[in-house]
Amino acid sequence: MQLPAALIRLRDASVRSLSRILSEFFDSADDVLFGMADRAGSNQDQVAYFDAMRELRLRRKVMASTMLAWVTRAFNEIGQFDPMPRSRGLEEVDQGTLSLVDDSELEKRVAIDGLIAKLSSGYAEPVRLLGARIAHVSGHHELAERQMPLSPEVVCTGLGRASEDLDIDIRARLVVIKLFDRLLVDRLAVLYQEANRLLVAEGVLPDLKNAPAVGRTGRPSVSRPVPPATGSAPSAGSASGHGHSGGDSGVTFSELAELLHRGNAPGNGFVGSQGQPPGVASELATGDLMQRLGGLQSSAMTSENGQVLPLSVLLSRVLSQGPEQRLPVNQVDGDVINLVAMLFEFILDDRQLPPVMKMLIGRLQIPVLKVALLDRSFFNRGGHPARKLLNELAMAGIGWTPRADNQRDPLRDKVEAVVQRLLNEYTDNVGLFEEVLKDFQHFMDLDRRRRELVEQRLRDAEEGRARQELARERVRATLEELLQGRDLPENTLGLFNEPWRKYLEWVFLREGEDSEAWQSATALTGRLAWSLDPEPVDESTRDELLKAIPSITDALRSGLHEISWDPFAIDAAIRDLELAHVDVLQGLVTRRSEATVTDALPAGLADELTALVEDMAPPADEPVTEVAEAPVAPEASTPAVEPTRSDGAPEPEPEPTAPSAEAAPPASEPESPAATQTNEAAPQQTPEIGVQWLEKAAGLRVGCWVEMPRDNGRLRSKLAAIIRATGKYIFVNRNGAKVAEYQQEELALALSEGRVVLLDDGLIFDRALESIIDNLRHNRRD
Repeated sequence: MQLPAALIRLRDASVRSLSRILSEFFDSADDVLFGMADRAGSNQDQVAYFDAMRELRLRRKVMASTMLAWVTRAFNEIGQFDPMPRSRGLEEVDQGTLSLVDDSELEKRVAIDGLIAKLSSGYAEPVRLLGARIAHVSGHHELAERQMPLSPEVVCTGLGRASEDLDIDIRARLVVIKLFDRLLVDRLAVLYQEANRLLVAEGVLPDLKNAPAVGRTGRPSVSRPVPPATGSAPSAGSASGHGHSGGDSGVTFSELAELLHRGNAPGNGFVGSQGQPPGVASELATGDLMQRLGGLQSSAMTSENGQVLPLSVLLSRVLSQGPEQRLPVNQVDGDVINLVAMLFEFILDDRQLPPVMKMLIGRLQIPVLKVALLDRSFFNRGGHPARKLLNELAMAGIGWTPRADNQRDPLRDKVEAVVQRLLNEYTDNVGLFEEVLKDFQHFMDLDRRRRELVEQRLRDAEEGRARQELARERVRATLEELLQGRDLPENTLGLFNEPWRKYLEWVFLREGEDSEAWQSATALTGRLAWSLDPEPVDESTRDELLKAIPSITDALRSGLHEISWDPFAIDAAIRDLELAHVDVLQGLVTRRSEATVTDALPAGLADELTALVEDMAPPADEPVTEVAEAPVAPEASTPAVEPTRSDGAPEPEPEPTAPSAEAAPPASEPESPAATQTNEAAPQQTPEIGVQWLEKAAGLRVGCWVEMPRDNGRLRSKLAAIIRATGKYIFVNRNGAKVAEYQQEELALALSEGRVVLLDDGLIFDRALESIIDNLRHNRRD
């Protein structure tokens, strides 16, 4: 496909910009790695730093070429190129190619995913604007976010491919990826600014300010415009012009304040100085308010009876000057207090968080309020450290469940340590939030890596079990098909039911259903069954059987040796098989002898013998009294009659006397209505499941959190795997241990009945902000 001229110019400009950024990165990396090696705490770390430094010096040109070629390909194949293709289901994968993911490969994936997450959160708005403009000019309106040629996924996977050119071990390779995080991500702001500026200059959506959010499928979600804040002064956050919105609203503090005033929101009583009664002192300066908040922050009055007190209650106590009087605050500070109070009201009411985690996060009301008073961009900058910390704490807590008494709980201990440090040390330095955030993210990275390894082993085990079930079912069907209609000797049934079945399952799992080995094994099974019951029989059957038996026996013995079956058991099975073959050959000799004697008689004598036999048989309409006198004879003789025929012809059916009378009751009329009623009632015992619930179960993604009943309580668990071959949904607890499994229909029924409840694991600050905006707009309409 020919690229539009604007995209060609964007591609060339982006390649030049990336080349310059990579050159600056390599120049800085050498000094940084040398310093890290000098401060290394162990010889292993020092060796890893020096190895990374040496390889970066030698291969910087190769790495840069790999990276630039990757981005160029993303432009040239726009719409078809996918840097992170979705995993195929088990039914689409060759059964013999599945294997455990190497730990080093898994660690590299985790590092790249962390790099993507950081780039996505840091540059959410410019990336979204750029994606909208590229989709517009290219005509690919269904372009997914990750397929945008300069998306975080394209850039980070390109860096991952470039790091594969390094001849170093995984330890040093991870050092390089961390170096990308440290030195390269912050330089990419220029790349996105220049890319957007170039397309605007080309006339591509020049007036676009807030791009629609695009999901995984590439379809833009419905965005709700925010009315401009007319008449209000620009906020500090909007005036500064730095930072990026991590949410979908893009609403600045001034716009939030405008919504607050238009909606006549209650505001918890902090509406500014004009609402104060006469005679009260002048409004409280921001510095004095911060000092009072500092005293409240270090006190123990922020909670009562194990519950966090709302911010309005806390401030009413701090600012109180007597009955129904309090110190006034200025209008802007009052708006900040109102908004922060609404944010924490949402957090403390959020059912997604366990009560313990709500209480811990709720203790940060005062530090967060102080941050918002000092920096208004807190409300609209997605990368603000305080905002990111709240999101990280909430995401960590969503899957937390209380542990038994006397059991150590590392996550709760860490969250408590984070909260306590902020309460003890924070004054007005937002850098403390950044430091605490990095420390907590490091803790969660280690915890997540450990859990992912456990979950990966669980997925591999479940997929292996699914493959085993698939192999068992396929072998069972194959044996039923090949042995159907065969009258096998009793002493050979054990061979088919145990060792040979195991061999067939082993071939299916190892080679796959489409392999030559599987076709050969099934063909051998068919020949083995034929050698034990060679039907139909002709003059050449015995000769063919004599030639085939040695090769069948040798192949059988070889196959059982391949699966390391017990040698003594193999010898016993082969002996039984040889005896069965001898009986089959003798039976063929008897058949041939009888046929030979009959053929040797003169034609006239043979006809006379045939007529004599017919005369001895009773007429068809004459009742056979002997059979009626011995009612047990049909049951005893019927199984024995069928195998005694040597000419292959079926025995004549007995007259419908006593046996037919015994068989009559099942077909009698009085019992049929009851049977019909039972059959009609059976389907009604299975509850009907609505289509929407089946679709909801089918649409669940791996990694989503749910709440389900467990041990007279509720358990939070995560969907760790969907085994497509068996339709199983595997759920684990926060430690990665399996706690439940459902079939899709069972899960849909549990969802419809409310036994399993989906939890919203989105960013809590963004959800809270969206809820506040919706409430304020609703109040304004009312």
